[in-house]
Amino acid sequence: MNKYGLHARPAMQLVELANRFGSKIELSNGVLTVDAKSIMSVMRLAATQGTVLKIVAAGHDADQAVGALRKLVEDGFGEMEDPIS
Repeated sequence: MNKYGLHARPAMQLVELANRFGSKIELSNGVLTVDAKSIMSVMRLAATQGTVLKIVAAGHDADQAVGALRKLVEDGFGEMEDPIS
């Protein structure tokens, strides 16, 4: 959804949020599946704008984790659209 995709700042937000949960959380772009708690792994997805990402979690707080991460993505990571572009 973001103009610049999942660049460093939103990727770090995603990783920080994922690390608040005890569940195992994975992120997939359909080709590559990575550990959502690792910034290096998340950056390997090279998720540009329009990339469909799948969040999968397993553990005692999996539902809460997926819900929170989904909301972060749907809210555009708190980034505002550039009014000049």
